Amino acid sequence: MDKKEQVVQWKHRGCNCAQAVLCVYTEETGYSEEQMKKIGAAFGAGMGNMEATCGALCGAATVLGLLRYEGKPVARDAAALQRMFTETCGASLCKDLKGRDTGKAVCSCDDCVRNAVAALESIKEGWS
Repeated sequence: MDKKEQVVQWKHRGCNCAQAVLCVYTEETGYSEEQMKKIGAAFGAGMGNMEATCGALCGAATVLGLLRYEGKPVARDAAALQRMFTETCGASLCKDLKGRDTGKAVCSCDDCVRNAVAALESIKEGWS
């Protein structure tokens, strides 16, 4: 099963969007599922109030740092991640994705976690 479907399974097992993305990368990062759940615990629902960045994007950015940071900034990859996610999902703030203020969701949570993983995998392909 590919990561884009694994992440949806994690989401349906009770993980928030950040935790689901993080848990897909336990093997690559060397962190346990429990550690990843702790790392992502505060990022669900746009940091608990839907006002902030989608948890799936926060989770993917965290994985990016865990996999790529070696004393040098990872800002270029983080910006690309955010751009790809926003282009695919239609927004990056949880409230906008879920249509909290408009009544019209632009992307489901399942698709947000899928798209966050897809964007991260795309960025990883460019690493040498």
